[in-house]
Amino acid sequence: MTATHLLERTGDFLNAEEYAHSKSALTWWQAVDKPLFRAYWDQRTSPLVPATSLDVLIELKGASYQSAGQFHYVVETDVKPEHEEEMNAWYNTEHLVGLSLVPGVISAKRYLRLTGGPRYVACYELESPAILESKEWLAVRHTAWSSRVRPMFFNTFRQHFVRTVPLVR
Repeated sequence: MTATHLLERTGDFLNAEEYAHSKSALTWWQAVDKPLFRAYWDQRTSPLVPATSLDVLIELKGASYQSAGQFHYVVETDVKPEHEEEMNAWYNTEHLVGLSLVPGVISAKRYLRLTGGPRYVACYELESPAILESKEWLAVRHTAWSSRVRPMFFNTFRQHFVRTVPLVR
């Protein structure tokens, strides 16, 4: 079984030996506003470096899945146990599915963080950060169900990332 691990690094990581050795094997993403880097290890073995274990909850190809994405948008959140069933139903049947159908979305994934928090991690690979402001994206975000579920979130973290090594087209 393939496991997923989240590798997160901070500081001057682009000059670190670990980055030099892993940048050809992993896609590293750099936060646009702070020295934060992340990569996802999807292998049959665990990485030999510090990483957080994740369970894949849902993984969808996006409307533009044949494109190469330079941007990565992440939403991490917690929800009280009594709201988990509704939040997961909303995310898995309306929200993530709807966002994956927006033009410019390459992939949409949800993970459950096995240790630490926030527990729920949603990731979107995008052609452009402008997609987050598109009428199609905003329509999915502003449904009646979204308005009911979103107030259940706490400890929410949103972050925009760019590839550390841009894809050549």
